[in-house]
Formats: sequence, C-alpha cells, structure tokens
Amino acid sequence: MSKVHFFTLGCRLNQSETAVLEGVFRARGFQVVGKNDPADIVVINTCTVTAEGDSDARKLAARVHREQPQASIAVIGCQAQVQKEKLLSWPGVRWVVGTAKKMELCDFVQKDFSQKTAMVIPPISRKPFSLPISSAVSSRTRANLKIQDGCDNFCAYCEIPYARGRARSREFENILDEAAALVNLGHKEIVLTGINVGLYQHKNKNLMDVVKALHDLSGLERIRISSIEHTTLPLKLAEFMVPQGKLCRFLHIPVQSGSADILEKMGRRYTVKEFFKLTHSLRRRVPGLMIGTDVIVGFPGETDRHFEETRLFLERSSVNYCHVFSYSHRYRARSRTFKGAIAADVIKKRSEILRNLSLQKKRIFLESLIGSRGGVLIEEKKGDYWVGHTDNYVKIKVFSKRNLKNKMVSVRLHKIDGEAILGTVLE
Repeated sequence: MSKVHFFTLGCRLNQSETAVLEGVFRARGFQVVGKNDPADIVVINTCTVTAEGDSDARKLAARVHREQPQASIAVIGCQAQVQKEKLLSWPGVRWVVGTAKKMELCDFVQKDFSQKTAMVIPPISRKPFSLPISSAVSSRTRANLKIQDGCDNFCAYCEIPYARGRARSREFENILDEAAALVNLGHKEIVLTGINVGLYQHKNKNLMDVVKALHDLSGLERIRISSIEHTTLPLKLAEFMVPQGKLCRFLHIPVQSGSADILEKMGRRYTVKEFFKLTHSLRRRVPGLMIGTDVIVGFPGETDRHFEETRLFLERSSVNYCHVFSYSHRYRARSRTFKGAIAADVIKKRSEILRNLSLQKKRIFLESLIGSRGGVLIEEKKGDYWVGHTDNYVKIKVFSKRNLKNKMVSVRLHKIDGEAILGTVLE
C-alpha cells in the first residue's frame, strides 16, 4: 500500500479540495499518513494569491525533498497553473498538475510514467462541474463544501482568473449529495466555499437555493459562508440568520481598500459608500452579526491620505475585524505595471496600524457578548478546556468533565481570554 501525505496552502477552497482528494486516494488503496510519517508521495496543494504563498510552496517542497528524498512530490493547484515550468525544476517534483485537472491527480499518479516528471496544465473549462463524494471519516466538526470556482472580475492586483479560471458552478444535486455524506460522517457544520460563492448558478438554482436545501438537511446544525463579494451578496441571506436557524450570523466581505481612489484603481466593482451602506444594513437586520473583511496595504500609489481614508473607514464601519495583506506583484496582474511602489517599511507600519485597529474592534464585539448565552459547537479539547465557536465565529473555552467533542452546548459567556471568551456550560 503506497503512502501519501497532503499539504494544503491558502484558502478554505484548497482545504475542501484536499479533503476530497484524500478520500479519492483512500478509495484507490492508498494510505494517507501524517506529516511526520514517511510517505511515497507528497502532495502540495498550492496558493498563488501573494508572493508569500509562492515562497511557502517552494520552501515546503525543498524541506520535503530534504527530509524525505525517497518521496515523489506532486505540486498541484493555483501556482502550478500559472508557474508550471518553474515548478518542474524543483528537486523531487515529479508531477505538476494545474487547476483544471488537480482533482484527477490520483489517475496521473497511478499511471506508469516513463518520464521523470510530468506536467498536466490543460485549459480550464467554464462548464459546471461535479466532484467525487468523500467517504473518509474526519475528526473535524466543521467541513468545507466547495460549490463554486473561478472568477470573472479581473481586479488589477489579482491573477486568480488565470490560476482558477473563469467563474463556474458545481452541479446542484452533487452539492446536496456531498452535504448528506458529510452529515452522515458526523460533521455538524458545513462551510460553503468557492472563489466567489455569490456567483453560484446552476440551471435555475442560485446561492439562496443551496442555503435553503441545506437548511432542510436533517442532522446538520450549522451552515456557514466562508467569504462573499459585496456585489454578489443577496440580502435575503439575512432572513435565514436568526437564532433558531442554521445559517450562521457571520459574513466575511472583502473591501480591499477604504479609499475611493485606490478602490477605483483596483478595479473593484463598488464604491466605499456602497460597501458602508450594505454592511450597515446587514448589521441592522441581524443582531449579533459578525462581519469581517480583507484589506490590501501598499497598493501602488497609496499615499498617506489614501491610507488614512482606509483607516477611518474601518474605524467607522460595521466591520468587526479585518485580515490585512501586504500588496505584492503578481505575474499576470495589471497592477504589476503600475507606478508608485510603496516601500516595505511603510507597508509594515501601515499594516501594524490596521491590525491593531482590528484587534480593538474585535474586542469591542467580544465585550458586547459578555453575560449573554449562546450555542457553541465544540470542536476539540486543548489542555483543561473544551474549545468551540459560536455561530458568529467567536472562540469559546469551557471546562467540563464530560466529553463534549462535536456536541452543541448552551454556554453562558463570562470573561474575555485573549481572542476567546471563557464560558460555563448550562446543563
């Protein structure tokens, strides 16, 4: 039995795809092993959103080859799609498989390749797709469910349309089949993933149809949306974000900049005012809603004034936290030719300011929950505490002598502990 290990870099979508691939390899007779165990094959599912992601994949491949020189390495996914020739030169790499065929990796591995290396990078189809249904038991409470892939936006800083292809959706029935399988395997929460899940469209079905169908799925406790673009977010989602419902009171909506000038240069398809209005409306409609966002710092031409506009926007908006990314040139992105590069030390200083602001806003949100009670889905035990999350994605720590793994419990929230809240289980 050949042994295989998977490394996943980047987003939840990659995590979802890796989980499916693990199931396919197991079904074909492979043994999936841990990262510290010797393997015959090591798969690296790559991310190429930032230069750091590219570097992480290169360093990881080098470390794998150094520590396990006997292993054949497969580099798959986004970086493989756009930097294929470079990846073939990495020591130990035998297969380079791009986005279009990454889910068929097991077929390529099982073929008798006569050549030392193989590269599989065909064009990416826009047709609806389906995925194998995993039967692999996982210890995780939360499962990622891919419903969409690709993007049509071509924002100036991004090369995802080249790495992931154009927007396309998963067949509706195939989504429901996997969701049912995940619930049967014991998963209590499903996270809908994609590059732009709000664009989901298969025949006459859209994102709201997916949510409604999962809402009726017996045994499923929660539905979470991983990330969704402002321009594709249906306000009807708010109607399902109620205490007795399954759709979590959590939305991650990337804004990228709070400066009108920079947002326009980025090629984003909304204004700062529109984003502010949408998030304010959602906050009014859904009490207890957690709203997160992404911000890029150091986009070419970002002056002190532009940065201050972003800082003020985040401070005054309904956003509760932000993920801060340093701008980096991408190989096929239009912004690579833009003038006005920002010095690394300036980017670092600005990023620190926004991260501190994010921590402040997140703490204000946590403080608003103290004294309340809420449902917590317990995921694991760390030290003396059971750890889980509320539906609005606040980490909760509780003490209990009972085994609470994968159980939904009612908790009284008492005290902030770092980025978590300590609570007491209500019997």
